[in-house]
Amino acid sequence: MISMLKKKIALIPGDGIGPEVTAETVKLLETIVPGFEYIELDLGGVAIDKTGTPFPDHTKQSIKQVDAVLMAAIGGPKWDNLPRELRPESGLLGIRKELNTFANIRPAIVFDSLAHLSTLKKEVVSGTDLVVVRELTGGVYFGKPSQNDGSTAFNTMIYSDYEIERIAKVAFELALKRSKKLCSVDKANVLDVSQLWRDVVTKVSKQYPEVELTHMYVDNAAMQLIKNPKQFDVIVTENLFGDILSDEASMLTGSIGLLPSASLGDGSLPGLYEPVHGSAPDIAGKGLANPMAMMLSAGMMLRYSFSLAREADIIESAIQQVLAKGIATPDLGGTANTSEIGTAVLKQVKESLAQISG
Repeated sequence: MISMLKKKIALIPGDGIGPEVTAETVKLLETIVPGFEYIELDLGGVAIDKTGTPFPDHTKQSIKQVDAVLMAAIGGPKWDNLPRELRPESGLLGIRKELNTFANIRPAIVFDSLAHLSTLKKEVVSGTDLVVVRELTGGVYFGKPSQNDGSTAFNTMIYSDYEIERIAKVAFELALKRSKKLCSVDKANVLDVSQLWRDVVTKVSKQYPEVELTHMYVDNAAMQLIKNPKQFDVIVTENLFGDILSDEASMLTGSIGLLPSASLGDGSLPGLYEPVHGSAPDIAGKGLANPMAMMLSAGMMLRYSFSLAREADIIESAIQQVLAKGIATPDLGGTANTSEIGTAVLKQVKESLAQISG
């Protein structure tokens, strides 16, 4: 039986290949969960072109009136020469802050059919299935004061125990549902803020005796992700370290075009779901974009915002089955175009739904 859910979704097609992968993803959602209402909003480069700002007031107001936000990639070299506060990336930071999405969840799974595409040896990456939980609204990216006077510059890395505690709880809860292993990454041997991070995470761990907690310095964690990624299950870390490590983890899979993400708050505001990859303006409009990361982001939306785990599983399984058949876009060594991938995944989803109904 197909789920019927009357919820409102904000769609942000973004820049570059964004509208193409969004279109295929909406087709998928309309099939697996009829009843969603969609409103389209601008953010990033397209918003700059239309309104002069990367995060227009209309978008800012509208995102708080929906049940989830599904966003494609934003940005591109077209806007690189603008002042930092007017670049597309400023809009991305703004929407995260506006929705108070303090927890960024980024899975990195190496599918058996694609292990050979990784830049690491197949035997090193095969079987990798990890999640990076990154604190998203604190740390050095948002710390004040900050300054650049042309000769000297500084930023402030700052965390409160409250901010660390809430992201730690997200990570522990996720670890409980997986392999009950959590690695907290910091730089406590050098940074005072990291020592607080370690102290608070250790304190929170007492509430989760079933979860095995380990600590690792960020430089060692970066090395271990390359040396032996299968040792990790859930990794939790602060904003800057998480930004770097999650991108590193993404390359274990062989293509960033397969990686989704979820950015979540305390539940009072909608979650934000987006693919990890960029807007790829060089291939925009050519039908070469891989829509799978956007589809998997939609799957995370179903799982985390709407508790539709079965429907999320169907999407993830369909994508794995399509890849196992050798149907892939050029970034994965295939020849299929964006529309053909969308059609193949949709066909697989329909077959799964038919089996359930039958």
